[in-house]
Amino acid sequence: MIIIGIAGGTGSGKTTVVRKIISSLPEGEVAVIPQDCYYRNNPHIPLAERRTMNYDEPASIEWELLVAQLKELKRGNAIDMPTYDMLTCARKQETVRVEPREVVVVEGILVLTDPQLREMMDVKVFVDADADDRLIRVITRDCIERGRTPQMVIDRYVETLKPMHELYIEPTRKRADLIIPQGGHNEVAIRLLTDYIRSLLRK
Repeated sequence: MIIIGIAGGTGSGKTTVVRKIISSLPEGEVAVIPQDCYYRNNPHIPLAERRTMNYDEPASIEWELLVAQLKELKRGNAIDMPTYDMLTCARKQETVRVEPREVVVVEGILVLTDPQLREMMDVKVFVDADADDRLIRVITRDCIERGRTPQMVIDRYVETLKPMHELYIEPTRKRADLIIPQGGHNEVAIRLLTDYIRSLLRK
């Protein structure tokens, strides 16, 4: 099994890169593990307080569970991946059954920050994009999918996203084997990455 880690700032185009990789490989050969599914569950904390918590630092992720489930997939066993509700800031009751696949993509802003997870990756990718472009995508996404106003998103960007990006996410560029500038628009870099994954599969 080949494990690909894809990191990058919020709104950098990671999801687009993942989608294009999946569409370029044989159907059913890729499983995707989103980092966001592994946010720590805090049902004991009131909703209003949960909504103000910092979800852009490594401590917000239950890395132990993510690593343990990846190890299960490597052993050839299916896992029940948790799911997370961004509106209630809590885990859902439902889980998603993930079967072992030839390629497993672990995707999220912080996936290159955890040493044990990095050690399991065969390829580490950092998706880069201009800060203004990322902010525009985040405003669009959070207003549509997470019920926030543009001002709420901008305030969160200034107070949390930008400082956390500079502190935790941007430094992981040096951990990457491949940097994809221009996010999901860089067809050449995505094609090179996909070709490299195919070469690993042939081996």
